[in-house]
Amino acid sequence: MQIDTISLKRTLPRVFVNEQIPPSEIWKKDVSFSRGHNYVIEAASGTGKSSLCAYIYGNRRDYEGEILFNGTDIGSLRPEEWQELRRTQLAYLPQELDLFPELTALQNIRLKNSLTGHVADDKILHWLKELGIDSRADYPVGRMSIGQQQRVAIIRCVCQPFSFLIIDEPVSHLDEQNNRIAASIIMEEARSQGAAVIATSVGNRIGIPVDTLLKL
Repeated sequence: MQIDTISLKRTLPRVFVNEQIPPSEIWKKDVSFSRGHNYVIEAASGTGKSSLCAYIYGNRRDYEGEILFNGTDIGSLRPEEWQELRRTQLAYLPQELDLFPELTALQNIRLKNSLTGHVADDKILHWLKELGIDSRADYPVGRMSIGQQQRVAIIRCVCQPFSFLIIDEPVSHLDEQNNRIAASIIMEEARSQGAAVIATSVGNRIGIPVDTLLKL
């Protein structure tokens, strides 16, 4: 199944159901995301941006309304269908990064790439050099700064085929130069696959071309 559109139909986190929520262009609205386009979702802390990413990726279901892939409610998908979609259609960079702290930067990246065989090893090494962490390639990520870990996680998340790349505050700890380089790597991979990028931000927005800006 190739995902061409992701649609939200009156979606709202259940925790907000009995609350007065601020005006939003996403919650309790009908919103669609399409392949080949770039979306930035700006939100204040506590408005549910990380929840939204987890809902789309299928990690959480504590919401009202519907989320649809190509018109199919994702609540009907079987575990094996989710497994295939996460391997071939959905790439995800959570705010928490979810790296293995005891593994090195290269081990974390290669572990993902070994499941997909998507990126040549010399390209991974090139990305590490571009982002200024090639000298830390063999360091356990638990000993790296959060900004360095963020760069490792960005490389890891594009080491797979995808139609949608969901990245939750991907550059919150990056300076302007590394933001620009990270955006270039992400856009290179997204364009080569005709994919969409859905990025969230509470302030430091990733430097990708933006087709649609939404306020959560």
